[in-house]
Order: sequence, then structure tokens, then C-alpha cells
Amino acid sequence: MKFFASVILCLAVLASVSSAYKIYKATSVNCRSGPGTNYKAVKTYTTKDNIKLTCQTSGQNIKGNTLWGKTTDNCYIADYYLHTGSNGYVVKKCGGSKPPSNGGGGGKIPGPMTNDYPYKNNCGGVDPWSYYKCQCTSFVAWRINKRLGVKFHNHYKGPNWGNANTWDNAAKQTGVPVNSKPVPGCVAQTNAGRYGHVAWVAKVSGNSVTVEEYNHGGTERYGTRTVPKSSFNYIHVKV
Repeated sequence: MKFFASVILCLAVLASVSSAYKIYKATSVNCRSGPGTNYKAVKTYTTKDNIKLTCQTSGQNIKGNTLWGKTTDNCYIADYYLHTGSNGYVVKKCGGSKPPSNGGGGGKIPGPMTNDYPYKNNCGGVDPWSYYKCQCTSFVAWRINKRLGVKFHNHYKGPNWGNANTWDNAAKQTGVPVNSKPVPGCVAQTNAGRYGHVAWVAKVSGNSVTVEEYNHGGTERYGTRTVPKSSFNYIHVKV
């Protein structure tokens, strides 16, 4: 029995600080003050670094993985980029993790496909995010706030996001990723037409993407479409 107790104590000590792990799937990754990309980057790790974890916690979803590790440098790194050899916890769970300072984790991502836009029966005037109600930009701004928990508005992080055809440039100016790889909960964006268009990505299947949107074709109404991925750019405000 004494031997058994000693083994348990030893395992507990080992679990408090991990072995060293390496970065993969990227050449460098930011380590942040909390478990999400909305937290401040305080350190950058590269593939040459040996990273040790003190605990792990649930945080922002990074390509299907919500686990984040707290390093011995007292910052958080997404498990997606860390080669731990496991999809689950390899050290103890962190206690008392706080939600992101931008207002929380929002609702479920991407959430149900439904016309839950709060101004659907009141299309006149300007919304709280400085867009005209029932326009595509207003709908997407609301979804970002409601479902991502990000306090997005027409001057998010400084520049004027303006019409939909300037969202991609504004995103790039503020370090928000823009690429051709849609994931549920990101923003579909195109510069086509006089003002461009933005929509909410609800589903991704093969080479197709299903979006929810307002004012497609000038209707000031809610709708959904399934189109080729190549129809849009994709702005990753959080996911």
C-alpha cells in the first residue's frame, strides 16, 4: 500500500507541469494573456521552442479544437498548434479562467439557421453598430456581437469598415484574417456590385458554403443560399 500511495503522489506531481511540447501546423504561434485570439499577444513561440504547460482550459474554438494550454511563461496557447500527442487534457485543468475581455464567448457558433435578427420588423434608421437596419452589414454585425461575443461595430479596432466592399481591407488593416477558407461562424464577403455584400457562414460542405444574409438583391429581407466557396472571401473575426 505504501508503494501504491507513492506512485499516485508521483503522478500528481508529474501532471502539474507537462513535458516539453513543440509547435506544429505553423512556423510561429502567439501566446496570449487568455484562452482566445481576442486576448493580447504577450509572447511568440516558434518551432524551435520547447513549451511546457502548467494547466489547460477550454477557450476559443480554433479549427474544431477548443482546448488551450497555459504555459510556464504564464500565457495561453491554442492546443491546435501544439503537438501534445492527445486531443484531450495532458495536464490538470486550469481554475478560474475568465472570459475574453471583449464581452464574452457569445452564443453557440455558428448557431441555428433562423431569422432571429432583432430589427426584422423595423427596418428604418441606424442600428447600435452604426449600420442601416436590414442591410447585410447590420445583420452580420449583429451576428458577430450576438454569437461570437465580439463587440464589433463600424469602427472596430479603428478603421471605418463602411460598406461591405471595404470589410476585407478593414480586416487586413486590423490583423483580422481574410482568406479563401470558410468555417461556420466566419463572415462571407464579396466586393461584387456597387456596395459589395457580407453574409454569415452557417455551413461548409465540400466545395459549397451555406450562408445566412439580409438584403441580398436589395430586398431588406432574410434569406439563405448555398453557393460555391469561391463566391466569397472569408473574414475570420473570431473563428
